[in-house]
Amino acid sequence: MATVFLRRGKEKRLATGHLWIYEGEIEQVQGELGEGEVVDVRTAAGRFLGRGTYTSRSKIAVRLLTHRQEEIDEEFFRKRLAEAIAYRNQLRIDATGYRLVYSEGDLLPGLIVDCYGDALVIQTTTVGMESRKPLIVQLLAELLNPRYIYERNDMNVRKLEGLPAVKGFLWGEGETLVEIQESGVRFLVDIEGGQKTGFFLDQRENRRAVAEYVQGGDVLDAFCYTGGFAIHAAHAGARSVLGIENSEAAVAMARQNAELNGVLDRCTFIVGNAFNHLRRLSEEGRQFDAVILDPPAFVKTKSALAGGLAGYKEINLRALKLLRPGGILVSCSCSFHVDEALLLAVVADAARDARRILRLMESRGQARDHPVLPSMPETRYLKCLIFRVS
Repeated sequence: MATVFLRRGKEKRLATGHLWIYEGEIEQVQGELGEGEVVDVRTAAGRFLGRGTYTSRSKIAVRLLTHRQEEIDEEFFRKRLAEAIAYRNQLRIDATGYRLVYSEGDLLPGLIVDCYGDALVIQTTTVGMESRKPLIVQLLAELLNPRYIYERNDMNVRKLEGLPAVKGFLWGEGETLVEIQESGVRFLVDIEGGQKTGFFLDQRENRRAVAEYVQGGDVLDAFCYTGGFAIHAAHAGARSVLGIENSEAAVAMARQNAELNGVLDRCTFIVGNAFNHLRRLSEEGRQFDAVILDPPAFVKTKSALAGGLAGYKEINLRALKLLRPGGILVSCSCSFHVDEALLLAVVADAARDARRILRLMESRGQARDHPVLPSMPETRYLKCLIFRVS
């Protein structure tokens, strides 16, 4: 196999456990590099650092699979997948929808596997993992015997590695509208057409945590998608729930989910722009006991940081103006470039402008089935801050 030698001094990040090598960190190459093929990575002095897959199409040239000199073969992937499955079993997740493989978090860069009951959905985001997709499917079928395995490889990130957008069955077949449950709440999931792989599994534990604060209250769930936070709130005993979402299909499914859980009489879902509706609700003098903000990523690149922070401040400012004294503000960000300290600062800035006092009750992140590598900050992206507002 080919060997990649790093520039002098570029090995420090990898030595702590990071898994990415950028193209600008490579000094020289011995042997022929092939797209998606396994390469060794060594320091400028020749010390072995790890073994991973290479691509010339991305700024991330190599993604390490191991820091050991071991074969990257069928047995290697079987062991990695078995470890991921064992970890989820250890969590004793109270849900039938969860993430089974979380890319770098499970030392399988470029691979996502989500479980929805007896159906699996996979995403392969790199050339290295795409070329091993048949093997991954074979191993998942052997280890879990699912009803089917469906690929949702229609996301934009694949374009960075020259991969086409595709989706469809890879093993078995069945209905792609499935039902899952989490903590006693039922949800329909559109595997074929929904966002991500159909549902926002990373917020599962946060939905349950927020529900504890809203019993008997009026709740606003902005950016509600198919009603994850909203229906958990109603199921926990919220007096009323208003959800806002700009997708007609998502709103239709949110109503179905409310009906499925017997809470449609307390839930109202409207199609529209959350920014505009937050402003309109304020002008109407509406007040709520809890406002939940779970927007899409406003900051996808460092260059978008300033504009994204302005967006986060605006929605938090409008939410604060809608809260009754003693109300709950839930402010989330899935933008990696907005860390917890920065999100806290933005919400605090909004509170000053709104003349409200914040008390941070909980600082949360993604669900435990999305494990974080301390050596790789990129694996922690979701922030969920819960405040009491006076």
